[in-house]
Amino acid sequence: MLALSKENFEEEVLKADSLVLVDFWSEKCEPCKALMPAVHELAEKHKEKAKFCSLDTNGNKRLAMSQKVLGLPTILFYRNGEIVAELTTQISIEDVEAKLLELA
Repeated sequence: MLALSKENFEEEVLKADSLVLVDFWSEKCEPCKALMPAVHELAEKHKEKAKFCSLDTNGNKRLAMSQKVLGLPTILFYRNGEIVAELTTQISIEDVEAKLLELA
């Protein structure tokens, strides 16, 4: 998974020519840390369907706010620079995979 920051977000997500999954998380968010290993497994399993990225909201709060991320964990799906789907707070990895396959 590609680690995002304000320096590379536009290039890697908004200018990407494929489906992009962004996992917004924080070190202080226990549900985020619990979900992360499964998201990494999903990235390996479906790497041909989408680009998988993560953004630590610590140090990137303004960027997260600009993407309307209000709670964690949040997973956003982007296509052509636009948010096409959102999963937030009570997220299961099955929900993430189902949404990914729906959009791919």
